[in-house]
Amino acid sequence: MTFSLVARCAETGMFGMAVSSSSPAVAARCAYARAGVGAVASQNVTDPTLGPLTLDLMERGLSAEESIAEVQKRGKFLEYRQVLAVDAQGRTAIHSGPKSLGIWTQAQAQDVASGGNLLDNDGVPQAIVDAYLSAKGHIGDRLIAAMRAGRDAGGEAGPVHSAGMKIVDKVAWPVADLRCDWTEDCPIENIATAWEVYKPQLDAYIQRALDPREAPSYGVPGDQ
Repeated sequence: MTFSLVARCAETGMFGMAVSSSSPAVAARCAYARAGVGAVASQNVTDPTLGPLTLDLMERGLSAEESIAEVQKRGKFLEYRQVLAVDAQGRTAIHSGPKSLGIWTQAQAQDVASGGNLLDNDGVPQAIVDAYLSAKGHIGDRLIAAMRAGRDAGGEAGPVHSAGMKIVDKVAWPVADLRCDWTEDCPIENIATAWEVYKPQLDAYIQRALDPREAPSYGVPGDQ
């Protein structure tokens, strides 16, 4: 009931993950990324422990492919799971269990991997990968373009209601973590709107965390 992508920006080293589903609050269960390490999607009858496990393995020096192979050894009920990973060198790997729901498939290239289940058709992940690779600009812009392309290629077999986008850079926390946990409208467009508002402020929020003395003013009473 999900389609997603994990991605790396070769120019900046940023990692990102974006996901949408007919289920509520999909990003709370499926989106994982760690600065300097990689990004992971854990989806389809989701086991949220697989995201941190895959990131831990990559942080220890395993490639995306080696990490997914290790997850296949350690994880439980892997026949029901989909796990996508991209590592610090942009290498990608995907596990899709044979009991993934409905039409399920996957696609991958250097710096980006996409997978989905209960899809409208088997071309959705490739449309997502192609759109990410052809898009320009900030990784957030490219993630949005890819998700829109997946939706326009058919997306999930039914309407989607939640979406999320997570981006990590050089700090220990996500520099963007945008979610739409439920809507009867298009959650991808909700995330896109939030990104347009958040993007110009992203650097200022990082600076406020690192050293508020050097950060832009809030322009409110008490702001020094």
